[in-house]
Amino acid sequence: MIVIIPKRATPEQMEQMLLEHKFYIKVAVDIERYTLAGGGEMHYDCEQALLADGSRQQDIWGAGYMPSTQNITYDSIINLRPRQNRSMEILDVTIRERVAQIITEFLGDI
Repeated sequence: MIVIIPKRATPEQMEQMLLEHKFYIKVAVDIERYTLAGGGEMHYDCEQALLADGSRQQDIWGAGYMPSTQNITYDSIINLRPRQNRSMEILDVTIRERVAQIITEFLGDI
């Protein structure tokens, strides 16, 4: 189940996002709208939910979050963009920091 989160997640929302992978949440973060979509099988699913909610593709970045360790990964096929990012991993330090800030604020310590 994909949940769009514009603020700190509730414990119920965390449970919903963990349904697919149990210990890991695939997320897509809109760094301009300060919104996160999490859950689902693939980052693409989260990206599509944000696009349907009004986000612009160039503002959406894929990442992963493991609540038990609070570890964030920055790799996803949706991050591969010839004009912006030439890797599945987010290469721009500023974008990585923004993604981490949003994930930590919305999902950390729940």
